[in-house]
Amino acid sequence: MKLGVFDHMDRGLSPLDRFFEERLKLVEAYDRAGFYGYHVAEHHATPLGVAPSPGVWLAAVAQRTRRLRFGPLVYLLPLYHPIKLLEEVCMLDQISGGRMMLGVGRGISPIEMRFYGLDPEQTPAMYAEALEVLLRGMTSPTLTFEGKYYQYRDVPMEMTPFQTPHPPLWYGLGRPEAVPWAAQHRVNIVANLPGSAMRVLTDRYRSEWASLGQDPADMPLMGVGRHVVVGETEREALDVARRGYAKWRESFLVLWKKHGMMPSPHAVFPERFEEAEAQGRAVAGTPDKVRDFLQQTVDEGGLNYLLCRFAFGDITGEEALASTDLFVRKVMPDLTAYKEAA
Repeated sequence: MKLGVFDHMDRGLSPLDRFFEERLKLVEAYDRAGFYGYHVAEHHATPLGVAPSPGVWLAAVAQRTRRLRFGPLVYLLPLYHPIKLLEEVCMLDQISGGRMMLGVGRGISPIEMRFYGLDPEQTPAMYAEALEVLLRGMTSPTLTFEGKYYQYRDVPMEMTPFQTPHPPLWYGLGRPEAVPWAAQHRVNIVANLPGSAMRVLTDRYRSEWASLGQDPADMPLMGVGRHVVVGETEREALDVARRGYAKWRESFLVLWKKHGMMPSPHAVFPERFEEAEAQGRAVAGTPDKVRDFLQQTVDEGGLNYLLCRFAFGDITGEEALASTDLFVRKVMPDLTAYKEAA
């Protein structure tokens, strides 16, 4: 069982310069604690994400950490020139000594795509071509590609990744029919689904992996994201979680509400923190409560990876550090040694 951190980098109450420094100190704490990976979202023109250039943020993360793997979850590929992004990925992988995790996707928000002058109906095809360009470019001395959206001929690939053939791929996956592609390409997957729905994906992934003749010990990571707040008392943790969750959800929905739209059903979170907790999407409480909740999450979902959100909404840097410290000392040792119940 491996543990990671997911970060929307949603705007809290601090000025941006202080916000970034507080978050970097929190990332340093994740590194010291031995978390496996740190994943940051990419969003644009919304308080949900104040790291709209993940590469810039992750370059700072690379310099402030030593062991922690990191990456976007995900790069919104249609927004990038593929060769420019390829060079950025290679740089991040090299300067970190091979700690880059390459999360890729097409983007969940058509509103954000339109801000960049893109037609959301075309972005799935753009994503597929851009991903092929990235993978070809990182595994060939020259790049030649002929697609509908991107065309290149004999472009020298001066930049190469530290990890070969390329940094590990990550993808946000919510549909069982997408699992065969993920298994064939050894893609690590993450979702926000409740336990029973996640179990469908992980069972399918294990079945596809076995049918490919792959060693179960080499299984890619399959995880879910959960809001987590740990306190000395349940009341203390709930007070922080309720406040932070309300602000995070407000940021999550601000663009959708402004444009009279709603996100896809699997991306809609309940209004109150207690409802999210009842659905298995969040937990706040003492270390014992949090440990039991997350162990149950692993069992129900058939997981080998958990992504915790410790900092969300208007949770302060000090509050997030205190919660993380309790988690590391009193929850993490049992979870990393935990194996899914048969």
